[in-house]
Amino acid sequence: MNIEIMRNTLYKAYLEDFYKFCQKLGGATAEIMSDLLAFEADRRAVNITINSIGTELTRDDRRKLYSNFGLLYPYGHEELAVCEDIDQVRGAMEKYPPYQSIFSKLSYGESQMLDKAFYEEEVKRLCLAFEQQFHYGVFFAYMRLREQEIRNLMWISECVAQNQKSRVHDSVVFIF
Repeated sequence: MNIEIMRNTLYKAYLEDFYKFCQKLGGATAEIMSDLLAFEADRRAVNITINSIGTELTRDDRRKLYSNFGLLYPYGHEELAVCEDIDQVRGAMEKYPPYQSIFSKLSYGESQMLDKAFYEEEVKRLCLAFEQQFHYGVFFAYMRLREQEIRNLMWISECVAQNQKSRVHDSVVFIF
């Protein structure tokens, strides 16, 4: 079994279990975490689709790697499973208003900046988690924002180490 397939299968199981746990907690925690985890599941579905284009991964194998929740579940997953190029992925995603704005930032055929666009949307959602009180989602949001800060620092340090200081702002996602 390919290591990437194994890693994605385990991450799918983690997301689904965490989603069920948050649903059991109920209240504001379930509301906030459902949105955050659904976005993560959808982002992973898009990334799995794009990264598996041109590989031996079949449509059924793709479907098995998609989570069983999220805004794209189940109809968006069916559309993503049959996509053969980035423009078909874009067409499938533009039917969903929250993702339409992400894909509108990209020119056709471009997928390099997709990760940055997804990270920017995630940061917006994570910051919104701090707007409500008395829920556990703030701890998740805080940790994910710290992870983004680490990604930013890694990018900046790589640019400095490779003497590419002019590219520092290319992939930095501003947190606040």
